Formats: sequence, structure tokens, C-alpha cells
Amino acid sequence: MKQTPVIEAARLCIGYALRNGKKKVVHPGLELRLYAGEVTCLLGLNGAGKSTLLRTLGGFQQALAGEAFLLGKPLSAFSPVEISLTIGVVLTEKTHAGGITVYELVSLGRHPYTGFFGLLKGRDREIIGQSLEAAGISHKASSYVAELSDGERQKAMIAKALAQQCPVILLDEPTAFLDVTSRIETMALLRKLAREQQKTILLSTHDMDSAIQMGDRLWLLEKERPMACGTPEDLILNGQFESFFHKDGILFDPSTGKLTATVPFNPIGVTGDFITSYWAGNALARNGWRPSPPNDTYVNVNCLGKRQIIITLPDKTSLCVNSIDDLIATIETLNANDDKRNHL
Repeated sequence: MKQTPVIEAARLCIGYALRNGKKKVVHPGLELRLYAGEVTCLLGLNGAGKSTLLRTLGGFQQALAGEAFLLGKPLSAFSPVEISLTIGVVLTEKTHAGGITVYELVSLGRHPYTGFFGLLKGRDREIIGQSLEAAGISHKASSYVAELSDGERQKAMIAKALAQQCPVILLDEPTAFLDVTSRIETMALLRKLAREQQKTILLSTHDMDSAIQMGDRLWLLEKERPMACGTPEDLILNGQFESFFHKDGILFDPSTGKLTATVPFNPIGVTGDFITSYWAGNALARNGWRPSPPNDTYVNVNCLGKRQIIITLPDKTSLCVNSIDDLIATIETLNANDDKRNHL
């Protein structure tokens, strides 16, 4: 059964007004759809318009042309209060609310419901508690925001967005200031919230690895090109990832999902134990060879295990090494040997 998009747009032109009354177009025509229960990751180089697109979809600035629809209704028809009840926003800047507790910060998410005086009722406190628990930060409820780590502070901001009870959450580079563990933890949390609470989550990021691993859909945004949308796997297999990230001296490797410096690749067949062959291929690629399916015309590496790696030359001569380090050293020695050079 085909889902109905929570947010969709056709020929959406984003940009901003200049002081002289003119308009600066960032992207002239975007086609996009966001669905409940999914995490969509927005990738793009600096200046591509990621923040402009988030601000437009969040109702903070108007589109220059076209229209975005939220729950089937034009976004421009929503009042500021209606938007605050429908879209929660987590910005990339570090919060400076160090003088309040985590509980008080999260309670600000109830402001659209409590009105000017912000008086919390029983139901509000219940929702705040649930939001703290869902974001995994309830144990820090009485701590001051200034006492939190960057990862904990991000969880508190996500809990604040959850307290708004919005079906849509937009996040501007939520992992920008986080260490590796906290980045993975934050992405896993967002994926869990999308699944369990059927939230529609859109986040901008430069963390390509996490986006590929945990994003249900990716948006690849670049100036003067249509935005590519789809699952990470489809975008990689269709060559759109490679095209999007292609720059002089940079190569996107579809076999690993990583960006590498371009070097004169020579093919080497790699097969065997999945984990060992993956990391053997990683080391070979770093040193100037392209991991490929086995072939009789060039060197093949059969990874029987991390301590048993068989190197087979085209003349069927075999060598056994017991580490990735020895594998690379042996390949380099063979490559430097004039008698073997034509085989590599």
C-alpha cells in the first residue's frame, strides 16, 4: 500500500530576499516527499541550500515559487501556532540555556499548548516525562544544561521537540558537534523514534557514513541539478552517489560506500571470509589497488580467515600470509619485482 506523503512539494523554488528587493535563488525547482515512520537525510556541500530548504519546509521563510504541502494543506496557509504544533525544529547551534535544568528546557516544548504564562498541567508533565524517557535523557532531568556533554545536550533538544508532540521533526546537522559514539547513538535514537512514534524526520548532515547506514531515504542536494531522492542503496547502485560526489581527486567507491582520494587503481581479486575480505579490500584500496571479483588474469586474494590469507598469482603460484599488514607488504614487493610487474 502506497503511503501518503506528510510533506510534499513540486517545482519548489527556494532562496531569500536581498536588501535591494531582488531575490537570490538557491535552487529553482525541487521535487520532494517525506513519509511518516522514516528518517530522511539531506546531504549536500556547503552552499547547496540545505539550511535554506529546512527553513522553508519549517515555515521560517517563504518559498520564492511553488508550494510545499503539509498534511495535504499548503504550508503557507498554516498560522505560526499551527506550524509549532505540527513541526518541531532542532537547530545545529549549541544551546546556551546553561542556566536551566534539562526538565525546564524540555518543558519549553509545551509552550504551544500552555500559552503565554507557560503553566504546566498534569498532562503536560506526563508528556515531558515521556519525552525525556523516549530520548534517553530522563536520568539527567534535574541536571543543568551546562553540565551536559554534547551528546546529552542533543538528546535534551530532541526531547524538547518530542514534547511538542509534532508529527514532523526537522534537524539541522544534529551530529555536527558530536564524537563518533554520540553520532551513532543520536542517529539510532532518531531512527527508533521514527519507527516507534511514526515521526517524519528530516535532518541535514555531512556524516555520509551514518546517513547511508541509518537513513531510510537520502536527498542529494546540489546547485543547478535536480535533487536526487531515494534509498541509499538505490542511489549508490544507480550511480547517482558517484555522480553527486565526483570531484577532481575524489572518488566515491560504490563497493564500500566511502569517499577516497583517486589513485591509479589496479584490480586485485578479493574473496573469502566476509569480514576479513572487506578489510583486506579496504587496505588494498588505500594502497592503490581496486578490490574486484576474482579473475585469472590478475592477482587474487582468498581470505580464509584473519590469520590465513592466500595470494594467488596468474601463474597459479600461491603465497600465504597471516595478517593484512603482511598482505600489503607482499603485494608491494611483488609489484616492485620486475619479474612479477606484468601480473599486477
